[in-house]
Amino acid sequence: MITDIGVFAFDVLVIATGADTNFFGNQNLIDNAFPMKSTVEALQLRHRLLHNFEDALNVKDELELQRLMNIVVVGAGPTGVELSGAIADMKRFVLPKDYPELDFSKMKIYLLEGTGKTLAAMSEKSSSQSQRYLQNLGVTVLTNSLLKDYDGKTVSLQNGDSIESSMLIWAAGIKGNIPDGISKDLVARGNRIKVNRHCQVNGFENIYAIGDVAYMEEPAFPNGHPQVAPVAMQMADMIAKNLRRVGFSSPSGDRGKSGSLQFEEFVYNDKGSMATVGRNLAVVDMPKPKLHFGGFFAWMIWMGLHLMLILGVKNRFFVFCNWLYNYFTYDQNLRLIFKEFYREKKNKIL
Repeated sequence: MITDIGVFAFDVLVIATGADTNFFGNQNLIDNAFPMKSTVEALQLRHRLLHNFEDALNVKDELELQRLMNIVVVGAGPTGVELSGAIADMKRFVLPKDYPELDFSKMKIYLLEGTGKTLAAMSEKSSSQSQRYLQNLGVTVLTNSLLKDYDGKTVSLQNGDSIESSMLIWAAGIKGNIPDGISKDLVARGNRIKVNRHCQVNGFENIYAIGDVAYMEEPAFPNGHPQVAPVAMQMADMIAKNLRRVGFSSPSGDRGKSGSLQFEEFVYNDKGSMATVGRNLAVVDMPKPKLHFGGFFAWMIWMGLHLMLILGVKNRFFVFCNWLYNYFTYDQNLRLIFKEFYREKKNKIL
């Protein structure tokens, strides 16, 4: 295995390089749109969002003012829906207090989706409810709308319409981060590596791929698994169990061959899907038993689950206190404008 810090020999290699934003080869989007797949990209997005309103305070031209206040989100999956709802809440509760000089009735939030509904991977109830929630929050939801191009000022749609905006947030696609050296014959749609039911890369016994970078077909998911964290976590657990069976748990132990024992096959246990839309608004789908929740109760489920997934009692306590403060004060305390992050630093670890 060749890395940027040297060459390493291995007995077993697990490729878990995740996924990155997929701009589908559009260079203008790469140069001008804002993805949100890393902490650096999220900080950069926040910086530009707040900086646009700072600039709007001194703009006299009406067209330029509208560009600075308009926000376009492309992709109505969970990321796009949650971002649109969060920005709509900022428009209602936060930004008018920070920028009283601006008329936020002129601020427009657009959510573009190429299919006919939001949250297409969830149930019909979740799709219809999420769209209704967003529209009630003041988000303009444009379904069956395909983006054609974006030059940093104007969003061009395939139907000939255009939207003036200085900020386009891209949440419309991801692709696997495949290392160099993987044969093109092993690459499936979405730039993912083909693996068998044991997560072994096709044609190899000691090379595995898991998570967003792995493409596995099973009866319940003939087109591959959804690229979400639970899939990667369950794949990792299965690989660990299989490797322990053949003696890889101890470096000094006798290491067997993968064919000497029956490996466990991967079966994804879908525990459900959820997405928050805004304050007191969320949707939750549970497959077993088949249940659906919406509104405030679903929002409480979303909050409780995310709180429990935070590591450490101390961390949970402080996050919970911060949530309570934000809820009762209608305020957010993360509005500092830091030094601008350059685009070439987006993929580096700070």
